[in-house]
Amino acid sequence: MTDLSAFPITKKWPARHHDRIQLYSLPTPNGVKVSIMLEETGLPYEPHLVDFGTNDQMTPEFLSLNPNNKIPAIIDPNGPDGRPRALFESGAILIYLADKSGQFIPQDSAGRYETIQWLMFQMGGVGPMFGQLGFFNKFAGREYDDKRPRDRYVAESKRLLGVLNQRLAGRDWIMGETYTIADMATFPWVRNLIGFYEAGDLVGIADFPHVTRVLDAFLARPAVARGLEIPRRHSTGA
Repeated sequence: MTDLSAFPITKKWPARHHDRIQLYSLPTPNGVKVSIMLEETGLPYEPHLVDFGTNDQMTPEFLSLNPNNKIPAIIDPNGPDGRPRALFESGAILIYLADKSGQFIPQDSAGRYETIQWLMFQMGGVGPMFGQLGFFNKFAGREYDDKRPRDRYVAESKRLLGVLNQRLAGRDWIMGETYTIADMATFPWVRNLIGFYEAGDLVGIADFPHVTRVLDAFLARPAVARGLEIPRRHSTGA
């Protein structure tokens, strides 16, 4: 059995299965990227709920794994060097798991970097912009009388949706016929934008039919349906 006692986070979230990937997360768009990937690959893992309601992400135990206090984060007891490997940042984790499993990223160099390119498009554009729009449309930002910040994020979100819609024209997925980590990273955010953030009409989502078509295909995948609910809220972490 792999000894994970060197990781302080395991004091707050004890591992029941020391030989499985330990996932510390919450079912947010960034969090479910990794739970979906784990469900898609079939890699054994154990999820632990990081509850933002009780500021779990600010505890010394969590910060020992991710000093940036963001989910998700993982510990792989069977790292590439034969030792446990800790990792944070959802995009980095997706690449790591793709390499570990040999799935959901092209094996040829050109295809690999093209996939990473679109993963970075999500990390640097889609996620931050959609998140800001959510703040200004649904949360405290909606109380601002000045609507220019909201309108800026609406305009940028529309632009990003347009880029994505053009990419998906005539394609099943972002990379064509092949479903990859780029899709797993992007479509949880599209789902959140038009669902939880209630911004579908605001961005004119009907004007992006290829985006909604592929979103429907994404949500129809059984592993996606499972991953969207992991870790389960109000659970003890198992």
